[in-house]
Amino acid sequence: MPGRRERPVLVYDGDCAFCAKCVRAAERIGPDAETVAFQRADLGALGLTEERAAAALQWVEADGTVRSGHEAVAALLGTAGPAWRAAGRALLLPGVSWIAARAYRLVAENRHRLPL
Repeated sequence: MPGRRERPVLVYDGDCAFCAKCVRAAERIGPDAETVAFQRADLGALGLTEERAAAALQWVEADGTVRSGHEAVAALLGTAGPAWRAAGRALLLPGVSWIAARAYRLVAENRHRLPL
């Protein structure tokens, strides 16, 4: 199990221009997290595999808990300002979570085709 760290870590696909642009936008809202491309991360120390990190955005809590995809987005938003925290909670509501998961998967599967 990965060790405890001071702040959560957002792990993204650094080879994907769309992903990198989204992470830069997310950094501007002020989440309390580190961001790192999975290609430069010590995945083992984060409790991740390359396959998992390549498949979806990963959020690794300070205690090592991992959230993926739309749940990672919700966790990221949950560390930003009040309006962003509310948006993060909304992403996990029953019904909304189901839609958010499918929308996330659609974007993730097509991310290399999306415009910058």
